[in-house]
Amino acid sequence: MRRLRLLVRRHGFDVLIVVSAAAAMLEVVVKHPESGAPPEVLWFRIVAIGLIVLPLFARQRFPIGAPIAYWTLGVAVSFVDGQLIPLTTGLFILTMAVSFLLGSERNVWKARLGLAVVVGGAAVVVYNLTTHSPTQLLFIPALFGVCWFLGFAVRQRADLAAAAEERAAQAERDRQSSARIAVAEERARIARELHDIVAHAVSVMVLHTGAVRHRLPDAFPDEKEALREVEETGRRALSEMRQLLGALRGDDEAPELRPQSGLAGLEALLDEIRRAGLPVALETHGEPVALPGPIDLAAYRIAQEGLTNALKHAHARRADVSIAYSPEELLVQVLDDGDGPKPSDGLGHGLIGIRERVKIYGGELVAGPGPQGGFVLSARLPLDR
Repeated sequence: MRRLRLLVRRHGFDVLIVVSAAAAMLEVVVKHPESGAPPEVLWFRIVAIGLIVLPLFARQRFPIGAPIAYWTLGVAVSFVDGQLIPLTTGLFILTMAVSFLLGSERNVWKARLGLAVVVGGAAVVVYNLTTHSPTQLLFIPALFGVCWFLGFAVRQRADLAAAAEERAAQAERDRQSSARIAVAEERARIARELHDIVAHAVSVMVLHTGAVRHRLPDAFPDEKEALREVEETGRRALSEMRQLLGALRGDDEAPELRPQSGLAGLEALLDEIRRAGLPVALETHGEPVALPGPIDLAAYRIAQEGLTNALKHAHARRADVSIAYSPEELLVQVLDDGDGPKPSDGLGHGLIGIRERVKIYGGELVAGPGPQGGFVLSARLPLDR
C-alpha cells in the first residue's frame, strides 16, 4: 500500500497527462466526421494536442516553466484553431489540473505569475472561440482561477503543516538536549556533593593515621613508615579530588562553603518554606536509622525539589512531607494541593535532575497527579545496597 501511494504521488500526474491527451485525441477523431473539416485539420489537431502536453513531462525540472509553456502553446494554437481546447473535454480537464499545479508553486511570486498566465491565457483562448458568449468569457477564466486558488490553498496548508512539524521536531530536540544538560549538571552536582562527603571521611582517616603514627614508639620504624605512606596517599587523594572538583565547577560558580544538608536539616527547610507563605506538615514513619551520606543528601534534595515546585509553580495552599524508614529502603514523599501537572516544554531541570539522582542510587521516582488532585513527588531509595 505504501509503495502504491508512492507510485501515485510520483507518476500520478504523468498518468493524468497521458490519459487526458489520449482522450482528447480520441474525442477529436470521433467528432471529426461531424465537423466536415478536411483530414488536414484532424492531423493538425492530433499533433497540436501532443505538442501542447509535451512540456508538462518536464515539470519536475522546470516546475514553473513547464506549466507556463503548456499555457503558451495552448494560447498559440487557439489563434490557429479556436475550437480545439475549449471544446475538448480531455484538454479542458488537464488545463484545470495545470492551473492547480501553478497555484501550488512554492515561490509566491512565481505562483502569482502563474495566476496571471492562467486568467489571461483562458480569456484569450475563450475569446478566440468563434461562438463564445460574454458569460463564457467571464466564467471560464474564473473557473481556472478557482483551480489556481485551490492549488495555492493546498500549498499554504502543506507549508503550515511542514512548519508545525519542524517546530515540533525542534522542540523535541531542544527538550532532549535540555534533558541531557540537566542530567549532566545533576551528575556534576552529585559528584561535588560526594567530594565533600568522601573528603571529610578521608580527612578523618588521615588525621587518625597521623595521630597513631606520632604515638608509636621509635621501636616500630616499619609500622611508622607504613602509616606515613597512608597519610601521604590520603593527602594526594584529597588534592586530586579538589582538582577534579574544580573541573566540575563552572567558571562563575562559587565553591560551597557550608556543610551539605541532609534530613537533619529538613526542619530548617520547612521553616524557610513556611516563612515564604506555604504551610507544610511533616510526618515521620518508622524508626529513624543512620543513613549513608549520599542517601541522606538525596532524600533532602528530593524534599527540597518537591516543596520548591509546590511553592513556585503549583500555586499550592498546603503541602505535606512524609519520611518513612524501613530496614530496606527510605521513602520520601511530597504532596501538595496545587494545580497539578502541567504541559511542559521540557526545559525544567529540577525533576530531571532528581530523577537522575534517584536512578544513580538504584531507587524509583514517581512524579504526577496526586490521588485527590495536586501533585505528588515520591521516591524510594534502597538502603540495603
